[in-house]
Amino acid sequence: MSTSSETGRLIAVDWLRTLAIVAMAAFHFGRDFEVLGLVPPGTTFGGLWDLSARTIASTFIFLAGLSLWLAHGRGLRRRPYLVRLAQVAGAAAAISLVTWIAVPGAWVRFGILHSIALSSVLALPFLRAPAWGTASAAALVLWGMPMLRGPAFDRLLWLWTGLGTEVPPMMDYEPMVPWLAPFLAGLAFGQAGGIALFRWGPARPGRLARALAWPGRHALPVYLVHQPALVGAILAGAWLWQRM
Repeated sequence: MSTSSETGRLIAVDWLRTLAIVAMAAFHFGRDFEVLGLVPPGTTFGGLWDLSARTIASTFIFLAGLSLWLAHGRGLRRRPYLVRLAQVAGAAAAISLVTWIAVPGAWVRFGILHSIALSSVLALPFLRAPAWGTASAAALVLWGMPMLRGPAFDRLLWLWTGLGTEVPPMMDYEPMVPWLAPFLAGLAFGQAGGIALFRWGPARPGRLARALAWPGRHALPVYLVHQPALVGAILAGAWLWQRM
């Protein structure tokens, strides 16, 4: 069993989050070179870059849905839920503010943290639903709701829906259509008993196992600090390179 006797967490889930964080950092490392003007425009857009971005975002949001089930599948624990929701929503607001100051032409109006926060609310009615019902809702969001797109949703008020035909420039944009779908898929996965696939590994994780799980266990603060750290490292490296 990979459930730590000390924390009650499934360490394999934390490992998967760590892997997603490493992939995300690698993607942002490349994208930051372009944002900083160190490589030609368009270098990190299209092809495998776009595919990797969608895969990484889908993984994070899927795991967020699965985590909702792990934390509240046996019944909503109101206080922990509200505390976590406030943390994610507050972090999303901070991302919007910082990007509005740093890159006002492409600031994040509704990024991945905004998406996870709102999905955590919209998914609540599905906590008591059967797995097939939640999975059907995910399929509807992914394949059905895009047919509702139209100019009526182009106003800023509806940006969160993803149903507009025009999107302002943004560094990150994960609206409910289609990104509520992987969140509901993660919830359905937990409801269907898929969590059994993560019940492997050491019952008493050693030092290395805990170290590998640490970034995944603290995914939110790691997410918040990784970009400033990457940008700082790139700028420092560029400064040193010019003086060599």
